[in-house]
Amino acid sequence: MKRTLFLLILTVVFSSFFLSAAYGQVQVRLRVIRASSVGQSFDPSLRDVRNELGSLFSFTSYHLLGDENLNLTLNRPVSISAHEGRIVLETTLVGLNRGVAEVRMRVVRGGTEILNTRVRLSPGRTVLIGGPRVREAVIIYALHARF
Repeated sequence: MKRTLFLLILTVVFSSFFLSAAYGQVQVRLRVIRASSVGQSFDPSLRDVRNELGSLFSFTSYHLLGDENLNLTLNRPVSISAHEGRIVLETTLVGLNRGVAEVRMRVVRGGTEILNTRVRLSPGRTVLIGGPRVREAVIIYALHARF
């Protein structure tokens, strides 16, 4: 009985993985981080990316501004508005090949594109993207794929 249940659960897990990849779907966790050299604080919810942030950036303060789970489908942009619609984050799955998702991320502020980049995401890995300056801080985007 236990073995049958285990095999059933295993089948469901692997089926959902292969079906999502076959249909060009990827789940991406997008975190928006405010980094600055004002003060010395570190948001505890970012502890899983603390080493990566410290090795790539030289800021002394990191604060999580937003945390979204996105379901991306091939060539269908997903947009998130921030600051009462003045900033729009657009994330698009543009490719999925051999366990690597290629994602385009655009940031538009006041109708002007201020960031347009592509990254390759492997399952379980986080990619950090340095974004625009906001007053005395910089915005960093953390993308983590699950597929």
